[in-house]
Amino acid sequence: MGGAAAWGIGLATASAGRVLEVWYPRLGLEGPEADALARVIGTAHGTVRLQRRPDDLPTGTGGGAALGAVVEHLLAASAAPTLRHDLERAVVATVIADLDDAPEGPEDALLRLHLLSHRHVLPHGCSLEGLFSLLPNVVRSDIGPFDVERFDDAAVALAADGVRPRVTGIDRFPRMTDFVVPTGVRIADADRVRLGAHLAPGTTVMHEGFVNFNAGTLGASMVEGRISAGVVVGDGTDLGGGCSIMGTLSGGGTEVVRVGERCLIGANAGIGISLGDDCIVEAGLYVTAGTKVTLPDGRIVAARTMSGRSGMLFRRDSVTGRVMLLERDGSWGTLNADLHANE
Repeated sequence: MGGAAAWGIGLATASAGRVLEVWYPRLGLEGPEADALARVIGTAHGTVRLQRRPDDLPTGTGGGAALGAVVEHLLAASAAPTLRHDLERAVVATVIADLDDAPEGPEDALLRLHLLSHRHVLPHGCSLEGLFSLLPNVVRSDIGPFDVERFDDAAVALAADGVRPRVTGIDRFPRMTDFVVPTGVRIADADRVRLGAHLAPGTTVMHEGFVNFNAGTLGASMVEGRISAGVVVGDGTDLGGGCSIMGTLSGGGTEVVRVGERCLIGANAGIGISLGDDCIVEAGLYVTAGTKVTLPDGRIVAARTMSGRSGMLFRRDSVTGRVMLLERDGSWGTLNADLHANE
């Protein structure tokens, strides 16, 4: 039997047999633990429920011991009493044979989102094809997930016990911090970072910042704007307040927008093209692929023809209204190191 490319041990929560969410506190890529789980499951791809700690995950010392202990703790959690009679909890073991293959089932899909947020894979480092069809729309609350169609009945039953759930969202994607808390980052408002976001150490996401799934940062960055799905931002880049970067969920989902290192996108600005390193987009200016820009030699071209180049400064001539593209070198001032020492 071949080894697995990725693995996870998790606690699944279901309602009427429908998986609503899975928390994977232990997971990783190929290696001894992946091989051990593949043996437990009997295949290098799939998900099984664990009724007990498998015999080949010993309680002695070593990596297997830690994994066996996690299984035991999760089994205890799945059996713990709760007011939520509408839910079923189970310990699951999931292995993925090839991360380039499309996910199969919600457990597989959620494991991939965990891998992204745990920084085991980079954005676009695994297939998420068909993700929306695999993840159910879920009522998120302070007392756990609810099936949308069964929420009213479950809420009435809870009211008899004096419990009223506080709904925090209705979405296919939960907040990242409900499942993954990465080291070396600051997140001012947890509601604005979805599971599947990749935040590199040194990243600071302020209150108006937003990071979608399969997107994020590759180094220390200030995020006060929007990083849409699929967008990748390089080290040392500052996204000013209210700025926006077009993602890959619209327009066919084929264009990946990347922002290089040491860039500055000003407040309320935006881009629909990629930037290389050391680029600036002035505050309030939105540069789409079709924006007509005037080059230093006077030629007028569509912004898409300059996508991905380094050393660009986009600004609007305040007299003529033209969008100008100027060549530049050097730093715009760099990030404040104190703001990104997120130890």
